[in-house]
Amino acid sequence: MARSCSTSVSSASSSLSDALRAVLLDPAEATALQVHGRTQAAVLAALYVDGGDLHAVFTRRRDDLRSHAGEISFPGGRRDPGEALQVTALRETEEEIGLPREHVEILGALTPTPTVATSYAVYPFVGLIDPGKEWTLSPREVDAVLELSISDLRAGYDRRRMLRRGVPFRTDTYVVGEDLIWGATARILADLLARLDALPPA
Repeated sequence: MARSCSTSVSSASSSLSDALRAVLLDPAEATALQVHGRTQAAVLAALYVDGGDLHAVFTRRRDDLRSHAGEISFPGGRRDPGEALQVTALRETEEEIGLPREHVEILGALTPTPTVATSYAVYPFVGLIDPGKEWTLSPREVDAVLELSISDLRAGYDRRRMLRRGVPFRTDTYVVGEDLIWGATARILADLLARLDALPPA
């Protein structure tokens, strides 16, 4: 578990961008990493500063989807043939929640991670955006956009007993209100929080 110090910043400035770049993976190096999974996918961890606190943007998937129904995840999806993974993350985010790719400052990447049930190799990228965005949700995929503060996510860490296909297991989770984050998204979030711990004090 990441330590529970506050990650507050005063403004979304170039100094914040530089500090975040220093603790993230280089995107080119991250995409060269091999991870188990039949299908490559990419997601975007979009961050913004509001009220002196860093926030991350998630989606809640529709309940009627065939895979990962109702789960909370970073926006993203499957890589198209010949497409750079960073482009995949930006394209899928724009399609899912209407965030224009030109409004995202890509700062770096996180460690890629596999999904267990669907055999995806997920490559996460981190971008900085302005606060106060208006979202346009994909009616086929997205039920809601969640904007959660890093401090609330840290406070919501727990290790829970869950069931997958009737088999119990214990796993890292993050709970904010009624919103539960687990699985590959929780692993990506844990990596992000650990890297944020390395930021210099605001």
